[in-house]
Amino acid sequence: MKKLLLPALLVWSSLAYSQNTIIKLWPGAVPGETSPKHVAVLRNSLNHVKRITDITDPLLTVFKPLTSNNLHTGIIVSPGGGNKYLAIDLEGDEIAQWLSKKGYTAFVLQYRVPMKQAGAEQDIQRAVRLVRSKATAFQLDTGKIGVMGFSAGGNLSARACTQYNLKLYTPADTADSLSAKPNFGLLIYPGSLTNSADHQLIPEVKVDKNTPPVFISVASDDQYGIPFLLAAALRESKVPFELHVYPKGGHGYGLRPGNPAAETWPALALKWLKQTVK
Repeated sequence: MKKLLLPALLVWSSLAYSQNTIIKLWPGAVPGETSPKHVAVLRNSLNHVKRITDITDPLLTVFKPLTSNNLHTGIIVSPGGGNKYLAIDLEGDEIAQWLSKKGYTAFVLQYRVPMKQAGAEQDIQRAVRLVRSKATAFQLDTGKIGVMGFSAGGNLSARACTQYNLKLYTPADTADSLSAKPNFGLLIYPGSLTNSADHQLIPEVKVDKNTPPVFISVASDDQYGIPFLLAAALRESKVPFELHVYPKGGHGYGLRPGNPAAETWPALALKWLKQTVK
């Protein structure tokens, strides 16, 4: 029982900010999941980052904007963590709070970890459909549903932007009759998009002319590389995109002050969103 206390407190903290709105992705059995549903496990904080793992019951935590500045745009935020855990505050709740203050409805995705890539892909595809199905309830435009990811979550968001036509799971309900295609994607220091063996994009990211507009942000000293190949594929397919590379910043900074990249990308992302999502 003690092991579940801290994760529960973490969820309650998110609930308090998001007006008590939590959406479970899967009403019944979670596809491909062999472990029973339970609350995510909170790991020890590292470098002032809260980390959760052992996710068997994926969910969305909703952060609503004020009615006065509602832009009727939904953004599904996927934290990173190397597919081992989720940096739930740094790249999840903190991002969602910032987006909601700017008028966006943010949905922090707790996708399956550790090392459950196929399950995570099912989760984000389902999340796009589920948010679209709840557009009326959250005062969203169904044509303004996008994804935003950091590190491994950026990789997952890139997959969501290019795998939306794949049938990754058996439909769970009527929401799965809707499109899983994001209307836009923001990839903030996305990780591992290149196959190091042959220097190609990973096969799960297949860009074509129907890929939605993409914003990419990364520091030149990011140890996980710069997604030039993704940018080249977007350019070749004539997909609108922006690629911003900053001199310094490293990796895993979110939008916390004190890091030059973290202090630069948010304003550029907001400008891009304003110009792209109309």
